[in-house]
Amino acid sequence: MNSAIVLRGRHIRLEPLSRDHVEPLVRASYGGGELYAMSFVPQNEADVRRYVEDALASARAGHAVPFATVRQSDDTVIGTTRFFDLARWAWPRDHSRVPEAYDTCEIGYTWLAPHAIRTAANTEAKLLMLTHAFEAWRVYSVCFHTDARNERSRRAIERIGGQFEGILRAHRLATDLAPRDSARYSIVAAEWPAVKERLLARL
Repeated sequence: MNSAIVLRGRHIRLEPLSRDHVEPLVRASYGGGELYAMSFVPQNEADVRRYVEDALASARAGHAVPFATVRQSDDTVIGTTRFFDLARWAWPRDHSRVPEAYDTCEIGYTWLAPHAIRTAANTEAKLLMLTHAFEAWRVYSVCFHTDARNERSRRAIERIGGQFEGILRAHRLATDLAPRDSARYSIVAAEWPAVKERLLARL
């Protein structure tokens, strides 16, 4: 079951997000300042609680698999991430595709505590999630969206092997409450072996 998925690496583990993570996430988000200017990161207990409740509601509806990002060395919660927009295509009933498998998904809602940025945490989280998506779920593609103005985020997606597809205009609400143009990136199944090697080398 998706609610039981735990992804473990050397540096971090991704464990199912729960209400028990609210207070640790409040501590993790403290002091982000300009780092979070273009990505929504809840900054107080009320906002974190709403953020977690929204994620759990999406999980119950079958639309997302949210995680808390936990540092392995000391069990400190350092952020969160999730699979979402989980999609199954309309395969014919007699097709060999496993009915429970997803065909495509998105990775997002990713943020880290300021002290965890530019560590191995993000690279390993993406390795764990992409491995699960391509090798357990056997998806055909994984996509990522970020604010088109967010050069730091765009370069980070490109470093892990995301291929730029284009700009979606007025795609989502931005943190400044304006319609956001999103830069869309993706990795497809045929690219996964090379992307995996790149991520392992970066670690």
